[in-house]
Formats: sequence, structure tokens, C-alpha cells
Amino acid sequence: MPKVSGILIETAFGSIVEIILFIILIAKHTASEGSSEHGNLIPVIQAAILGSILTNLLLCLGLCFFVGGLRQARQKFHPSISETGSGLLLVAGFGLLIPSAYYSALKGSAVQKATKHHEFTEKILQHNVLKISQVTSILLMIAFVIFIYYNARSQHSIFDEVLEADEHADLDHHEDLSKPKFTFTECIIAIVFSLAIVTMLAVFLVVRIEDVVEAGIPDQFLGLIMLPLVEKAAEHLTAIDEAWDGQINFALFHCIGPSIQTALFNAPLVVVVGWFLGKDMDLNFEIFMVVLLVLSIVVVGNFLRDGESNYLEGSLLVIVYIIVAVASWYYPNPDVATSNGGLDG
Repeated sequence: MPKVSGILIETAFGSIVEIILFIILIAKHTASEGSSEHGNLIPVIQAAILGSILTNLLLCLGLCFFVGGLRQARQKFHPSISETGSGLLLVAGFGLLIPSAYYSALKGSAVQKATKHHEFTEKILQHNVLKISQVTSILLMIAFVIFIYYNARSQHSIFDEVLEADEHADLDHHEDLSKPKFTFTECIIAIVFSLAIVTMLAVFLVVRIEDVVEAGIPDQFLGLIMLPLVEKAAEHLTAIDEAWDGQINFALFHCIGPSIQTALFNAPLVVVVGWFLGKDMDLNFEIFMVVLLVLSIVVVGNFLRDGESNYLEGSLLVIVYIIVAVASWYYPNPDVATSNGGLDG
């Protein structure tokens, strides 16, 4: 297959794991809402959405820069990939920020403010946030479709040429060529079988989430750190291996691509699915998490700007991720502290 098409399909299948996990979480929340003390899984879902982006941008990209820098002092990547990726991440961060900023700006005066016709109550505020989130989700999904078209058609020759050069620059290219390959039919069978197993594992994982929370793991740490590490492990190992082999453009695609898909498609898809299920799933994240996301996008964007990477930048990104993990461990659960997005559950 053409290189760009292959990368896009690989990213899409990699995100299926995430989509399955999010949909099972929202379905379980709908089924068990109010049935237990930890029946509200909305904070966990929201944390997992942002955690998936942060894990790709900070941990995975940081490890790629670090591991690649150990073997080659500097690795240069094509500006078309980094510029497109960082720009789309800023747009996605803006879209995810708006509902939270709207809620935070008005929540303090929601009960006090009034118009000539009706009082601006907390219930009206949450309704408005939900509608803003639903419209924003649709617009972000449209942006994702344009991004796919841009990659697959408008810029296909540029990206394909970059990735082709990356493939020839692979330090163990001859070894990869000599390895036995699956046939197309074997690939289809393996993918279907893998998705079936992944779905079962996702169900088992979600069933045990309440036990994990009751064991003392904070909601924010569970969603922001643990779930993304589990679901993204295979994809991260692939990207790190590519960076080690000198294929930094492939590694960037595997780090930035899934982040863009999570922000522009997977997260809005959860809102739309919740909409159809009659569950008020919105994009009203904790301000703590939104600040982490925006700062991470800014930091990564600055590191991508110069068009090259080294192990210093990689180690700094990993350290930032560890700081985020420590902060999320000590962040109180939404049912203990005032939740920015806490719909009554």
C-alpha cells in the first residue's frame, strides 16, 4: 500500500482499541449510573481522553526522541509533518478547552445571574455546556475528515516521499526485508481475531475499574495515566523501535497521529455516542486537566519547531510526563472535591 494510506489505516486500527474502551465505559456508566458509590464513570472517561493525548505527546514522543538520540546525536524530521501536527493539536486543544472555559467563567454566578425572563441556574448552565460540547464535537469530527483528506490526497506525494526516504534510512532495513510477511488474507484474519480479543479484554478491564478505585487509586490517575498506558503500549513500542532505527518521521506519525485522532475524532465520538444513548457526556473537563493539555501542546510544539530532536528534549518530555503523573496521583476524586464537569451521578 502507499505509505501514507498504510500509516492512516494503522493509526485508525490502533485507535479502535481506544474507541472500544471509551464506548464500553460510557455504556457501563449508562447501565450502572447511581447503582454504586463509584457508578459515575464520566470523570474517568474524560481523564482517559486527555490522558491518551498526553501519553502520546509527552511519554511516547519523549521516549522516541530519547532512544533515537542515544543512537544518533540528532534526528531531523520533515517540517510538513511537524507543522501540520502541531497546528492541528492547537486547534483540537482550543476545541476541547471551550466548554470547560465557558463553564468555569459562569459557574460562580450561575445561581445569582438573572435575566428579565428566567434565572440562569446551574441546570441551565450544564444544559448549555452539553449543547456546546455536542456542536463542538461535530465540528471537530469534520476537521478530522478534512485532515484525513489532506493527508490522503492533497499532500499524499509529499508525505509519501518523506516516508519512503525514512524507510530507506532504516538502520536495519535489510533485516526487515528478509523477515517473513503475512499475506493480505492472514492480516485480515489476524486483525479480526485481535479486535475480538481486545473487546473482551476491554470489557474485563472496565468491570474491574470500580475495584481498582476502591483499592485507593485516584480517578484522575486511573484515567489520565493507567488506562492510556495499557491501551497504547503496543503502539508506543512500535514508535520507539522506529526512532531507534532512525525512522523519526514514522515515529512522529505514530505519536502525533493518534493524538490528533483522539482529540478530533475519538473524544467527539464518545460525546455523540452518549448523545444517542441519552447520556449527558460532555467536553467539560477539569480545569486542571485542560491546563495540562494546553501546556503540553505548547511544549511539544516548541520542540517540534526546530525540525530536529535529541535525547535532551526527549528526557525533558518524559520528566514533564512524570510530573503530570505525580500531580494526578494527589488530585482528589471528583466525588470528594468540587468537579468542574461533575454532572450529578
